[in-house]
Amino acid sequence: MFDDLDDFEAASPESVEGRIVFIRSRMERARDGSGYGPAVQKRARGSVVGAEKGAAAVVIRSVGTSSDRFAHTGMMRFTAGSRLVPAAAISNPDADQLERLMTGDQPVRMRVEIEASVNETYTSRNVIAQLDGAADPESIDAPIVALGAHLDSWDVGTGALDDAAGVGIVTAAAKLIMDHEARPDRSIQVILFAAEEIGLWGGRAWADAHGDEVERYQVASESDFGAGRIYAMTARVADEAMPVIEAIQAELAPLGIESVERGGGAGPDFTPMLARGLAAVRLRQDGSKYFDYHHTENDTLDKVDPEAMKQNVAAFAVFAWLAAQSPVAFGSGAELLGD
Repeated sequence: MFDDLDDFEAASPESVEGRIVFIRSRMERARDGSGYGPAVQKRARGSVVGAEKGAAAVVIRSVGTSSDRFAHTGMMRFTAGSRLVPAAAISNPDADQLERLMTGDQPVRMRVEIEASVNETYTSRNVIAQLDGAADPESIDAPIVALGAHLDSWDVGTGALDDAAGVGIVTAAAKLIMDHEARPDRSIQVILFAAEEIGLWGGRAWADAHGDEVERYQVASESDFGAGRIYAMTARVADEAMPVIEAIQAELAPLGIESVERGGGAGPDFTPMLARGLAAVRLRQDGSKYFDYHHTENDTLDKVDPEAMKQNVAAFAVFAWLAAQSPVAFGSGAELLGD
C-alpha cells in the first residue's frame, strides 16, 4: 500500500515486484474541482509505474468524492512496448475497508479479475455547426467565437453530467441566438468534440486542422463540468480585451456570476489549441457534487438541476453574443496572453 503515486514511484522494484499495489490517496472535494488534478495522476499513470516496478497489478482508490459503492472509471495510460499491467479502481467504502485490513497485523490477499479488452480501433468525428455573423458572413476568414462540449462518455452511466449537459448548454445557447431577430457581428461556432474521454483526440484533430488559423478564433469556451450553477469567470485574453471581459461579467452578475480573474483555459477539448495561442474564457460551474457522480453508474439525468441548467444556457448565450460583438479582438495567436 502506498500513500500516493509519488510514494509508489519512489519505491524500490524489489518491494513491488510480483505484488498487487494499492494506492490509497483520497480526492478532496472542492467547488472548482481542484482536487481532481492531483488525485487523477494515480489513475492515469499507475499502470505505467507498475510496469516499471514489476507489479502484478495496480488497484487505486477511485478518483471521486462519492460514498456509494460505485467505482469511478476513466482514462489510463500504457507505454508502447512495455508490459501491460492490469489496473482497477475500487469505490471509496471498499478502499476504506482494504486500507483498514492492510494497516492490521494480518497478511492481505486479493484476487483481481478484469474483463476489459481492446477490440478494434474506430474513427469518431467532431460535429460542428456555425451561426454566421452579420459582418461579412461569406468570407472564409470571418472571425469566430467558439463554444465547445464533447460527445462521448464512459459507458458505466448515461453521461448526463459528463458531458450531455454541456452539449445541451452550448447548443441551447446558440439556438437562443439563432432565434433572435438580429445577428451578432462575428460568427458563432458550436463544436461538439469526439473522443475526449480517452485522450482529447477530437480536440487534437481540431487543433491540427485549424491551428494555422488560430487568430480567426477570437475566443473559445467549453462546458464540460456538469450542470452546476456558474459562479465566476476566468479569462486568458489580451490586456486590451479585459475591459470587454469585465463588461461581460457585469452583464452576467444578475445570474450570480460574481467575479472574473485572469488566467485559466477554455476547457479540456480546447487545450491543444491553447498551446497555439487561443484566447480562452471559462465560465466556472459549481462542481461541489460533480465528482460524486463523475464516471460512474450514477451519472444519470436525474442529477441535472433544470434551474441550474437554465442559468448555464443564459450565461453562455450572453457571453457568446457579447463576445461576438466585441469592439476589440481577444488576442488569439499572441505569444503571451494574460496568465
